[in-house]
Amino acid sequence: MSAILYDLRGLKCPLPVLKTRRKMSSLPSGSLIQVETTDPLAGIDIPHFCNEDGHELIETVKTDTGHRFLIRKG
Repeated sequence: MSAILYDLRGLKCPLPVLKTRRKMSSLPSGSLIQVETTDPLAGIDIPHFCNEDGHELIETVKTDTGHRFLIRKG
């Protein structure tokens, strides 16, 4: 199963989490989504969101401009 790429670069807190939550609400359980952000707070906010909403944070990668997260919908 390939991940859906979701580019949220350029958005500031809390938009990356809010948009990720909205996008994931329309996906079936078990779906993979890869989220790209430039918001420095996303490194804290996205893992917290996954923990709170019951999603699996598979991978967090620090990029030159921000973060990349691979999430499996719970």
